[in-house]
Amino acid sequence: MPVITIQVLEGPTREQKAEIVRDFTDTLVRVLGKNPENTHIVFQEVSTENWGQGGLLVDERRKAAAKAEKK
Repeated sequence: MPVITIQVLEGPTREQKAEIVRDFTDTLVRVLGKNPENTHIVFQEVSTENWGQGGLLVDERRKAAAKAEKK
């Protein structure tokens, strides 16, 4: 029973997530011969204030990038 956990920042649409579920499931069936009925995919959406990158929280990085674009 494969379980895939995908951590992403908040934002993907339901349609995007559905496409990912189809594609990942198809890949596990094709490559590993897994039963699609036993394949589980879990999305963990994280807010930008709870995700850090390069020493800053993502919301801070985005604010700084937006400020730099306005200059």
